[in-house]
Amino acid sequence: MAARTLFLRRSLRIALSVVVLIASARPLLAGSQQLTESAQEVEYVIGPEDVLDIAVWDNTQLTRTVPVRPDGKISLPLLNDVKAAGLTPMQLRQCLMTALAPYIPTATVSVIVREVHSFKVTVIGEVKTPGRYELKSQSTVLDVLAMAGGLTQYAERSRIVVLRRQGGGTRQIAFAFDKLDTGNGGARNGSAAKQGVQQNFDLEPGDIVLVP
Repeated sequence: MAARTLFLRRSLRIALSVVVLIASARPLLAGSQQLTESAQEVEYVIGPEDVLDIAVWDNTQLTRTVPVRPDGKISLPLLNDVKAAGLTPMQLRQCLMTALAPYIPTATVSVIVREVHSFKVTVIGEVKTPGRYELKSQSTVLDVLAMAGGLTQYAERSRIVVLRRQGGGTRQIAFAFDKLDTGNGGARNGSAAKQGVQQNFDLEPGDIVLVP
């Protein structure tokens, strides 16, 4: 009887240890998943007018620098026109390896974005220097307004909108300049939306910032 009781106590201890180990691992797994998702979010997507270095190992005839045409395609020997816009460099690399397989079964391909020209946004309305701006990195609404010289004295700060192509239409995203978050942490505690605080968000290629 005593032996059985001892066995049960040991089994209970082992079970509790396993539960604690699983509970401790969950935050680590969640953090790893968040890091993976963040890495995926920032991966660059090729666009029209970008310039790409396409290298095929041990094949100088297929290795070249090519521009992405306005229709989103690039031209390569053997393959003719290949869609590039809308793909990440790794996705395009896989497409090229698959397309080259009938000609070069073990082709090793690399894709490098040499020049970025596809990230363009337009600022119109009551800004000092309206126009179309080519961006070299991720930029916010405030960044682009600053590039346009800032607002004029006639700008209606509460009625600024960002026009974004979405599907077959255009989405309007309000940007209330006069309610802009000053960085005091209001958004982090979830109260920003309730207080009507405007967040300074990132722009996407093709966005139009309209300042009435």
